[in-house]
Amino acid sequence: MDWYAIKNIGRIDSPALVVYPDRIKRNIDLAIQIAGGVDKLRPHVKTNKMAEVCRMMMQAGITKFKCATIAEAEMLALERAPDILLAYQPVGPKIDRLISLIKTYPQSHFSCLIDDAENASDINNLSRNEKVITDVFMDVNTGMNRTGIHPLKATDLAKKLCSFENLRLAGLHGYDGHIHERDIIRRQQQADISFGALEKVYHEVQPLVSYPLRQVVGGTPSFPTHIQRTNCECSPGTFVFWDRGYREICPDLPFEYAALLICRVISILDDRHICVDLGHKAVAAENPLPRVYFLNVPEAVPVSQSEEHLVLETPDSNAYSIGQVFYGVPKHICPTVALHDKAYVVENHHITATWKVIARNRSINI
Repeated sequence: MDWYAIKNIGRIDSPALVVYPDRIKRNIDLAIQIAGGVDKLRPHVKTNKMAEVCRMMMQAGITKFKCATIAEAEMLALERAPDILLAYQPVGPKIDRLISLIKTYPQSHFSCLIDDAENASDINNLSRNEKVITDVFMDVNTGMNRTGIHPLKATDLAKKLCSFENLRLAGLHGYDGHIHERDIIRRQQQADISFGALEKVYHEVQPLVSYPLRQVVGGTPSFPTHIQRTNCECSPGTFVFWDRGYREICPDLPFEYAALLICRVISILDDRHICVDLGHKAVAAENPLPRVYFLNVPEAVPVSQSEEHLVLETPDSNAYSIGQVFYGVPKHICPTVALHDKAYVVENHHITATWKVIARNRSINI
């Protein structure tokens, strides 16, 4: 029987998200092995958004995490994660919510990103009012061109951050999500350039404080390129589940699929086309087709999609039947997970439980 096949598949209405804990554990263990231990790992939880997966990482010895939302941060705090970096600059109500997290969950240490002095002042003022010290990581634009201060302006910002009484500059953050080179040598070269920009800022800023600053870098593709560096924490996220996009971009990384989408044939259109119940609402739609690859029917090619439907072109539609189950690997697993309120847990080819995708919501308690 294929590793992904589910014997009691009749228990699952489709479309649905399914996860395989044994494969998740192997991916976690492999990440630790690649990193040479847990010290350099700060996994990003935006991919999984599930307390159970975070718990598995903590059971493996991982203590530092990165997240993108207040809800993800609170999910980690509810699991008593020791070190939580909100890899996002909080603005508006998010500042209040971050301070509330710091006060509500004292067993966890929180920090956030910052790339603007005026916003840093807002965070400092609220921190002073609430009598807390807030750790911040200065976000440096190392080539992604999405957030972060330009490296040439970073030292001036760092000086301003150090002047705030209720902020503590804990380190630097640089995300190189623009690096998607399939060739590992070229990927290493681009990662070296990106990290070089961050390291230059680090050497300029470190003398401003009396304690060692930390550097948090990278995502999944550049993860292996950073592990040999000193004073560097790596932040892969997709590795826990893996997806088709990274399988194509990073064939050198031996992570395995650990989360799939279940769908069924709902219509036979003609001699070459069929339709399954996997629309935009069930799989991330930001990429062009194909957005999903089917393990048990690789010959089925997506040709059009709408909210609840996915039309597939096949060599011969007579080979399929109404209600037939397809097991799909999404192109991009992170936003796909966020479309589902729960995941079915598969162990020994059987559905044994469900895990709530608790952090798909924008808030949990705070």
